[in-house]
Amino acid sequence: MGLRDSYETILVDRSEGVLRLTLNRPEKLNSFTNKMHEEVRAVFDHVAEDAEIRCLLLTGAGRGFCTGQDLSDRKFDASDPNATPPDLRASLDERYNPLIRRIAGMEKPVVCAVNGAAAGAGANLALACDIVIAAESAKFIQSFSKIGLVPDSGGTWSLPRLVGMARAKGLALLGDAIDAQTAADWGLIWRAVADADLMTEADAIAHRLAAGPTRGLGLIKQAMARGLDNNLSSQLDLERDFQEIASHTEDYREGVAAFMEKRKPAFKGR
Repeated sequence: MGLRDSYETILVDRSEGVLRLTLNRPEKLNSFTNKMHEEVRAVFDHVAEDAEIRCLLLTGAGRGFCTGQDLSDRKFDASDPNATPPDLRASLDERYNPLIRRIAGMEKPVVCAVNGAAAGAGANLALACDIVIAAESAKFIQSFSKIGLVPDSGGTWSLPRLVGMARAKGLALLGDAIDAQTAADWGLIWRAVADADLMTEADAIAHRLAAGPTRGLGLIKQAMARGLDNNLSSQLDLERDFQEIASHTEDYREGVAAFMEKRKPAFKGR
């Protein structure tokens, strides 16, 4: 299925190998509805299959990146003690978890430009991306504990690995916001930049990756993810196997030739 000309909840633009997906419900701080999940999933599916798209850039419209689930999209009267709560198990199984798995498994880089508040599942959506750059005014909030829930969308997996157990527990249990510079200092994200420079910096990173050796970059993603759970011996074997795959790509041949000829490589993602 190809890209549509317009969507209800997102904006899509492509340029020189980069597809920019903008969450576009600014009046609701880009919180997710079922419709947004549907549209985002369709675009991700297209990106995975379209060889001409070599990097995905994810951002939000307005003053927020994403504040997770739009609670008003669920028919649940919390003031009624007899009301049946929403089926959050199904919501995660059918919507959020497939999205996080799609980002992790995509054999292309995914860059996230966090333009404002990233809260709940919105924060963990950002942290699932490969390179996260945030405006200095952005905030990261594990807001789940504020309503009696557990961090989801990969939060309990990514947070301890990114910032250590002590900070991960503090973020999750207290639900306090941290600013972008703190997030960068802690290793939660790649970089914090001035608000006015966010999209210029993010576009530059995305286009740099899109012009790179895409097959090799995809293997790097896989190797890093597997390395979190492998022992050293297993990871050395994995590196050997992946290096064999990478060495048979056209991009490897081009990279070596360009180095020997002292010129800029022209990678094709093959």
